[in-house]
Amino acid sequence: MEQVEIKKTKNKNSLYAKEHKVAFLFVLLPVLGFILFSLIPLGYSVYAAFTDWNGLGQMNFIGLENFQKLFRDEYFYKTMFNTVFLMLGIPIGLILSFMLASALSRGIKGTTIFRTIYYIPVISSLAAISILWQWAYNGDFGLVNQVLDIFGISGPNWLQNPSTVKPAIIIMSVWKGLGYSMLLYLAAIQSVPKTFYEAAELDGASSFQKFRNITWPMVRPVTFFLVVTNIIGGSQIFTEINIMTPTGGPQYSSATVVWYIWQKAFRNWQMGYASSMALILAVLVFVITAFQFYMNNRSSYKLD
Repeated sequence: MEQVEIKKTKNKNSLYAKEHKVAFLFVLLPVLGFILFSLIPLGYSVYAAFTDWNGLGQMNFIGLENFQKLFRDEYFYKTMFNTVFLMLGIPIGLILSFMLASALSRGIKGTTIFRTIYYIPVISSLAAISILWQWAYNGDFGLVNQVLDIFGISGPNWLQNPSTVKPAIIIMSVWKGLGYSMLLYLAAIQSVPKTFYEAAELDGASSFQKFRNITWPMVRPVTFFLVVTNIIGGSQIFTEINIMTPTGGPQYSSATVVWYIWQKAFRNWQMGYASSMALILAVLVFVITAFQFYMNNRSSYKLD
């Protein structure tokens, strides 16, 4: 009996060993992909930030010269300001998507159709959408100005006016991401136990009190996720700018920092200087994200 049990144990151990090897192979592939396509290029880019590399020739170490030049570059500050300004669309989009999700969660007719309509822009090509909105914002025959003309309003040339180009891009960005945020909010709202609302009604809570004390705390993790991902994505906005305003807009009024990095790297062949800007941007995004996680942990609550 003991020999049989020993054999069974050995068979189990050999089976587990084979499973571990297979599992290790599954884990190894993404790890290798991360090392080859993320970690090594990241290290290479960090080193390039301290060189005068033009992308083709030899990399000569120049220390902090790129960063000294960077902090004297007025266009870098302008593109950083434009990037932050365009992020004003984040709270606007979150508020609108939450309102839509709240409306759709009430069980109105045609909810599925509305969800599909709002989600279509999310799965559509960003390049195609940018071209579509570029046409809509045309000052001569664009759809936006044609609609305004019905009400007797003479619309501007949206993408060629320094005062309107950023709001125009914000409107397009909000429209593009509205369906995604709305769908997450809708799922969060529908997952709130109805017993919470029933208990609140028994206590005489008003609609605002139920929203403040039940709905909002329960959907706050979704809000945190959307804020973090939107800030990371907003700091990397490029496609819309490069298609709708390929020269960075009038007086660089729509140029973002990633667009400026691309301009320096692949138009001016200043790879080292572009890498220094990318490094500064990465550090800023990391600090902002870490601060958001810190504040979220401080204000988090536990449901008993």
